[in-house]
Amino acid sequence: MLFVRLMSNGGPIMWPILLCSLAAMVVFVEKWFQFHREQINVKELVKGVINVLKRGGFIEAISLCDNTPGPAARILASAILAYERGNADVKQVIKDNNLVEIPRLEKHLDILASIGYVAPLLGLLGTVLGMMGAFEVIHDKNVYLSAADLSKSISMALITTAAGLCVAIPCYLGYNYLISRLNSIALDMEKAASEITHFFKHNSPVSKEKREVAEEA
Repeated sequence: MLFVRLMSNGGPIMWPILLCSLAAMVVFVEKWFQFHREQINVKELVKGVINVLKRGGFIEAISLCDNTPGPAARILASAILAYERGNADVKQVIKDNNLVEIPRLEKHLDILASIGYVAPLLGLLGTVLGMMGAFEVIHDKNVYLSAADLSKSISMALITTAAGLCVAIPCYLGYNYLISRLNSIALDMEKAASEITHFFKHNSPVSKEKREVAEEA
């Protein structure tokens, strides 16, 4: 089997390279599913929330946000809840929630970046070890050296280099792709925060409870 032969000919460095590739795959799949779940149509969500707030439906607006996945929805819910409780500094509440949401989105991305950086170095280490083995063979065999004597060491050097690059290249591509998705979600969060703060600044929605009390009076 080709994989078994490559692992055997590549020497011990192939094992950490293999572990790096598995870790990178797990991180990428995990983050892809996370971003896929949490990237929503923020424009439609904000429009629906504002329409509900105009009718004084604070509880309904918060429920709408709670039933919608993603950090943008959680930002909106925290802003609405803060405004309803009389917290005048809604922007600060949004900023505090951003400090929670952004690190959660960035979690484990550094692992993918590190693997993309380390994998070629592991391949280079395998190359150096392979060349050292080749020189040892040359030293031991002296004039009775044949191509077969060097083939194992040279094969190790080439395989580890190729393996390191085969892991590093997808890691860099995957990392940049995930960063672009993260930036898109962060932009959605900023848009949602801007829309809700603008609404609260130029409108004074009254909750249903307060409106009923005003009507009875």
